[in-house]
Amino acid sequence: MPGRSIAPKTANTTRDHVLDVAERLAQTRGFNGFSYADIAAELGITKASLHYHYRTKTELGCAIIERYGERFRVALGQISATARPASRQLEQYVQLYAGVLRSDRLCLCGMLAAEYSTLAEPMKRAIRSFFDVNEAWLARLLESGRRADELNFEGAADEAANAFTSTLEGAMLLARSYGDAARFETAAARLLREFARGLGDGRTPGRDSGRLRSSGGRRPK
Repeated sequence: MPGRSIAPKTANTTRDHVLDVAERLAQTRGFNGFSYADIAAELGITKASLHYHYRTKTELGCAIIERYGERFRVALGQISATARPASRQLEQYVQLYAGVLRSDRLCLCGMLAAEYSTLAEPMKRAIRSFFDVNEAWLARLLESGRRADELNFEGAADEAANAFTSTLEGAMLLARSYGDAARFETAAARLLREFARGLGDGRTPGRDSGRLRSSGGRRPK
């Protein structure tokens, strides 16, 4: 999820450049909205060279999901490592999504999920795996926050995590439809307030501005 990769980059190779272009095109056009010819033309290489690195488009698709997922896992690990209150970590989590939208892209796996029925099974498994890892991390955070009286919600943490990510993904799509990232930020700030509602000390993340506070950290593509 951009702006920038949160992981240090090694020297770029042709494979890296192919993944960079394919990822951007998938996030802006959709996986079915670009071809090997588009990538080859942008990089100034032949389609034969592309097929040397990624024999099929499905293989390329799995590669961009895997890299995207790894960057996201690193970002989640960095949030956990801050040891900040759960409410603050939840705000940082939302910033991962907000950063993508500010870079005129959508969440890669959210975008691919919209094309799910047209994708090959290996890509479908990779998409589900991304969301499974994502929601498992979020469920742990939500549960720890509820136990520490930093977050408040009803029901099972895994159900709350599913609802939370579903809301963010949907808000991204609508914000993009209107060309207005502020729509996402307003919806996300409201979502954060819902998880703070009913706490004894009245804490309400993001209530001062009605918008998300920037985490100041780097975000994965």
